[in-house]
Amino acid sequence: MTGLKGIVLAAAFGLCAATAQAQSAGDWAHFGGTLGDTKYSALDQINAGTINRLKVVWRAPALDPALRAENPTLVPSNNFRNAPLVVGGVMYISNQIGLVEARDPASGRIIWRQAPFPGDPRLTPAAASRALALWGKGAAARIVTVRGSYLYVLDARTGKPVTDFGDQGRVDLREAPKTIFSWTAPAPIVVRDVIVIGGQPIATGVADINKASLTGNVRGFDVRTGKLLWTFHTVPREGEPGVETWENDSWRVGGKTKVWSAFSADEKLGLVYLPLSAPPSDYYGVTRPGNNLYSDSLVAVDARTGRKVWHYQLVHHDLWDYDLPSPPMLADIKVNGRLRKAAIQVTKMAYVFAFDRATGEPLFPIVETPVAVSTMPGEKSSPTQPIPAKPKPFDRQGMDEDQLIDYTPALRAEAVQILSRYQHGPMYTPPSAAGGPDGKLGTLYMPGWVGGANWTGAALDPETGVIYVPSVSVPWIGRDNYKRPPESSLYMEGPQGLPMVKPPYGRITAIDMNSGDHLWMVPNGEGPRDHPLLKDLNLPPLGQAGRAAPLLTKSFLFVGEGDKVGLSIPKLSGGNMFRAYDKKTGKVAWQADLGAGTTSPPITYMHKGKQYIVVGVGGVDHPAELVALSLN
Repeated sequence: MTGLKGIVLAAAFGLCAATAQAQSAGDWAHFGGTLGDTKYSALDQINAGTINRLKVVWRAPALDPALRAENPTLVPSNNFRNAPLVVGGVMYISNQIGLVEARDPASGRIIWRQAPFPGDPRLTPAAASRALALWGKGAAARIVTVRGSYLYVLDARTGKPVTDFGDQGRVDLREAPKTIFSWTAPAPIVVRDVIVIGGQPIATGVADINKASLTGNVRGFDVRTGKLLWTFHTVPREGEPGVETWENDSWRVGGKTKVWSAFSADEKLGLVYLPLSAPPSDYYGVTRPGNNLYSDSLVAVDARTGRKVWHYQLVHHDLWDYDLPSPPMLADIKVNGRLRKAAIQVTKMAYVFAFDRATGEPLFPIVETPVAVSTMPGEKSSPTQPIPAKPKPFDRQGMDEDQLIDYTPALRAEAVQILSRYQHGPMYTPPSAAGGPDGKLGTLYMPGWVGGANWTGAALDPETGVIYVPSVSVPWIGRDNYKRPPESSLYMEGPQGLPMVKPPYGRITAIDMNSGDHLWMVPNGEGPRDHPLLKDLNLPPLGQAGRAAPLLTKSFLFVGEGDKVGLSIPKLSGGNMFRAYDKKTGKVAWQADLGAGTTSPPITYMHKGKQYIVVGVGGVDHPAELVALSLN
C-alpha cells in the first residue's frame, strides 16, 4: 500500500509523485484522505513522545460572521459535517451554505469565498455540501463542488468559475426542468480526468425523497469541458441486466437507489466504487417485489465509460434502510498468504465485507443464509441474506431479552415490558404492521438505520491491514411506513429515558483484515453513567451513541464522541471529548474537551513544518466551529 498515497495525489493533481514525496508534502487531498478512503496519514510529528503537548491552537466559526451579518435571516445548522481539504498550503472547504472558501491552514482565516452565481436563489443552509474534490496542479488547479442543482469547477487560486467548463463554469444536474437535484453528500470524485457524481433528482412537489420516483443514477463528466460522458443506471432499465430483479415492471417507478455518501477509486485500475442506497419506501417493499438491483450493492464501474465491471448486493429487497453508508476502503492485504487488492466495505448491519477490488471476488466466504420472512400482506421479503463468514460482526445484531439493559431489576422489568409491545427477533426480522391483529406496534430491530457504521465510516492502516470501526448500538422501529412518519418517531427509547439495550452504546473495534480476526473493542466515551438511576452503580464507561468519525496516523487513532445534534441521534448521546487511542491496545493515550461534540471527520496536514489536526464541532446550543490542534 505504499503506492496508494501517491496514486491519490496523482489523481487529484495530475502528478506522478512517488509515495514518499506525496506523504512528505503533508497534504489532505481527498475527503477520506486518499482516493481509497483510508482516512490515514503517515504524518508522525504528533507521536507518543509529543502527544501530551497537543493543544487547541485556533478555532474559527464554520460560517464567516461577515457573511451572517450580510444575511441576518440566515440560520445555519450546528450539525457541521464538512471536512476540509488542505493542498499546497491552502485549506479549502464547503461552508454551511455550500459556498467554497479558501482558508489559511495556520489560523482558519478566510482568504477568499466563492461568489453566488448570477441568478442563484437566496442563500440557504439546504445548499450545504460535505466536501470538495481537487484536480490539476499549479495555475491549472481546479476545485470541483456541488451546490444546489449545479456542478461547479472553480479556479483554486481565486475561487472564480472556470468559464470553459459547462455553462460559464457550471453544469445543470437536473434531468428535467421540473426537477431539483439533491445531494448534500461528500465530494464528487475525479478519476482519470472524469468527475463522477451521485445524488438524486427529485420531482418538484415531492416531499419525501425516500419515495421519489426518480432514480439516483451515477454520472461521469469531463473535468475540462463539463460534457456528460456516461450514465450508470442504478435501477436497471428494460433490456439491461438486473431488470428482472424488479418484478412486475416495478423498475419503471423504482426511485432512490443512489450514492448518498461518497466514492472511493483505484486510479491504476481506473475503477470507481459506488456504495448504493436502499430502494424507495425504506421499510415497505410491496410495490417493488424482487431483490431490487442495484440497491444496497457495491458496484465497481470503469471511470472512463461508466461500464459496470462487477457488483455485489449486500442486502436483498431491503426493508430496514440498510444503505451502504460509506465507500469501501482500498488496501493491499495478505489473505491466506496471498496478497490481494482489497475493497473493504463496512455496513450499517455491523458486517464487514471484503472483495478483490479488481474482480469482485469475496476475500472471505459469503453465505446466503435463511432469514425470517415477512408476514406483511403483499410483502415478498427475501428468504436469504448474504452473511460474511469473517470478520464476525463489530456490533450487536437482533433484538431479544438478552439484549436489554439490566442495571437494576426494575429497569430490566420495564425494558422487558416495552419489548413485549413489539415484534422482535434475530437479524433481518422484517417490519410488521402497527395496530394489526397481534396488537403489536411494529418490529423492533437492531442495528437500526443509523448503524452499526454510518457515513463517517472506518479507517484503515495500510501498513498493517487493520481497520478501526466506530459504531453504535441503536434499536429502531420497522413497521408499515408507506406513510412514513418522521425519523425521530422510530427511535426506541428505553426505560426512564435510558437506552433500551446493554452498553456499550458506542464502541470502536479493531479488526485485522489479513485474517478477519477482531483485535480489540473499547467503549467510545463515558455514556450516561451520570444518569440519576446509574450514578451510584460504579459502572465502567458505557460508550456514546454519536456519529463518531475516525482519523488514523502512524501513531494513533483519533476519534471524537459525536454530538446529539446529529441526525436521528438518541438523547443522552455524544460528548465533548476528542481522544487519541493506542492503535495496538485501544487504550486512551490523550484526550481533550473541545467544548462541543465532533460533527465532521477529523483531518491532519503539515503546514510550515507543523502538523495540525482539524475537526468540526457543534451542538444543540453550540454554534458550529472548526477546531485546530497542534503541538504547543
